Amino acid sequence: MKNRRPPELSAPLDPKLLGTKVVKVFGESLEIHSVGALLNHFPRTYLPPGELTGLSGVPLDEDVTLVARVQSANSRWMRTRKGKLLDVVITDDDAGSLGTMHVTFFNAHVAERQLTVGTRAVFSGKTGSYRGQLTLTNPRFSLLDEDDAGMDKHLVPIPVYPASEHISSDQIKKSIEKVLDTLVHSQLNDPVPAHIARRDRLMNITQAYELIHRPAEVEDAYRAQHRFRYQEALVLQTALARRRAEVLAEEATSRPLIQGGLRDQFDASLPFTLTSGQQQVGEELAKDLAGAHPMNRLLQGEVGSGKTLVALRAMLQVIDAGGQAALLAPTEVLAAQHHQSITRTLGPLAEGGMLGGAVDGTRVVLLTGSMSTAQRREALLAAASGDAGIVIGTHALLSENVQFFDLGLIVVDEQHRFGVEQRDALRAKAAAAPHMLVMTATPIPRTVAMTVFGDLDVSTLTELPAGRAPIATHVVGLFENPNWVDRAWARTREEIDAGRQVYVVCPKIGNSQTEPDSADAMELYEGAPPNKQELTSVVELFESLQDVPALAGVKMGLLHGRLDPAEKSATMAGFNDGVISLLISTTVIEVGVDVPNATLMVIMDADRFGISQLHQLRGRIGRGGHPGTCLLVTQLEPAHPSRERLDAVASTSDGFELSQKDLELRREGDILGASQSGGRSALRFLKVIQHAKVIEKARQDAQELIDADPTLAEHPELEEALDLYLNAEKEAFLERG
Repeated sequence: MKNRRPPELSAPLDPKLLGTKVVKVFGESLEIHSVGALLNHFPRTYLPPGELTGLSGVPLDEDVTLVARVQSANSRWMRTRKGKLLDVVITDDDAGSLGTMHVTFFNAHVAERQLTVGTRAVFSGKTGSYRGQLTLTNPRFSLLDEDDAGMDKHLVPIPVYPASEHISSDQIKKSIEKVLDTLVHSQLNDPVPAHIARRDRLMNITQAYELIHRPAEVEDAYRAQHRFRYQEALVLQTALARRRAEVLAEEATSRPLIQGGLRDQFDASLPFTLTSGQQQVGEELAKDLAGAHPMNRLLQGEVGSGKTLVALRAMLQVIDAGGQAALLAPTEVLAAQHHQSITRTLGPLAEGGMLGGAVDGTRVVLLTGSMSTAQRREALLAAASGDAGIVIGTHALLSENVQFFDLGLIVVDEQHRFGVEQRDALRAKAAAAPHMLVMTATPIPRTVAMTVFGDLDVSTLTELPAGRAPIATHVVGLFENPNWVDRAWARTREEIDAGRQVYVVCPKIGNSQTEPDSADAMELYEGAPPNKQELTSVVELFESLQDVPALAGVKMGLLHGRLDPAEKSATMAGFNDGVISLLISTTVIEVGVDVPNATLMVIMDADRFGISQLHQLRGRIGRGGHPGTCLLVTQLEPAHPSRERLDAVASTSDGFELSQKDLELRREGDILGASQSGGRSALRFLKVIQHAKVIEKARQDAQELIDADPTLAEHPELEEALDLYLNAEKEAFLERG
């Protein structure tokens, strides 16, 4: 592989062919540097050039691409600033009877020269409105000549590409056509093995690139997409299969179940019976831990299904076999909660070497960034000496000076919060490859688990332990009933007077534009225009609730990510102990916080949160056997797209049903790890719900290929595609497990 001449797909873009400036723009604005990356920049849609786009149905405040005819074009000097303003009226009908739109350009000499009356063009930009009329301001445009418009030849679809402000869809189209014209097709390496292509009658890669970028009719593009969809699934599944094979090839220290050890003593002390699910998953983990290869397992389950208890029993098995366990948590609040609950649950078994502790007990220590030097030194010593069988911490566990006596098991809570490097930094602290258990309380549909966590064995807890009370969820629409917010505070007082406790959750901390604790942005969901409402600040609400008559005399606490760690701990301890009845918080309480006496949660601006986040938050209440109530407060009108999410959460407490709905509503890439900006999905044509069969077929094919040829020596083209497709961002989403 290393000695071969670089294949054409890996070759850099040629400045002589495309122009030095264009090559530079591709790299800087779209991160496209190679021929393959350019050819894999597929059209996002196709426009029929012989038809004008119906302007009456164009949405407001969204990026659109449309074909229209220029009805009029007038330029004038601006009064308040230098330069000229060009006002172009475009129409979707020769007579202008169906629909028109105003397109405005500032100091656009090219537009003034080219957009003459009667001209057909493709316009791309974000729609706005001015004086009740739909507008486009400074859109990108490209002219359609008579050939393009289908006057003199067969209608040919116009590809529309994801573009940037520095390069238009039309420029991308012309560059790709130049590359297609100059490719030496015999050198295009096809990552899909020939026997699979024959079996499924897939077109070759050269033809697929031609048809997806220059289809004679739109059906050609669909056929090419089908081929690339399978190729994408095969590449991703091959990467996962190879990772599975690498894990299986590693050697780990076997941690068999020791009869009469800490785990057996712990089981005997439990005041309740494990659910059948907990017993079954426990047996799976016990078998994995006893193996000679590292366990690599995902444990998913509903909020409150007892994942931590299952993980704790696995930790005790490792301790019995002479090893240590590390639990990595995403926040200090959650790490402290884990430390308290595990220490409390173990009782004397967590007091090894202490007066009154079990003779063969262990120790549980906490390690966080905000601890004092003395506390930190004591925790580090306990971990390094092996006195501490369980070490719980945040990112502080990853520090170079943290050492373990014999790290045998790593438990990662809410694993999606940690990157690959962080997980590997902890693995490196073990003498032999440690066993790995990652937990998530966000239920994952099987197709998602198969795509994203394909290198992990998946265990699922579906039933809730006895004693978990049902939670009633209601949407509180202030748009139609502004006074309902007063009822929410009255309801809060009723709950507190009954001896219970209440959470109020807000989407932001203060008035700052950058809110580290803020909720998922609503733009993650298709069709939801930006929300211009003023969001509820946790700091301001805390102050204003002091003056609400219904809450007079109620002891309140404030919790958010910017507070001093000691203050956070004191507030959480006060709520745990029942001293604080009403906790006004951001989403720092989203996972792991366990206060059995909390029965009511009021979520302000609930439309700003994703479905899975609302489900997670709701899981903080009803944990002590008392019925729970969750109020989703929103200022949006009932017809707003985001209200559909709230209605979905209110309609069911089944996390798997909600995760399926979440996947339908959200952009695919966000679920699978697209960039935070809401950028392009890491998957181009693969939709994990729609294409489950394609994924399953590719998964089976990939496993067979890796079983027969672990290094892909016989399939260099496929290995090449792994490097081309799996850039750093996509590797990250594959590595989230």
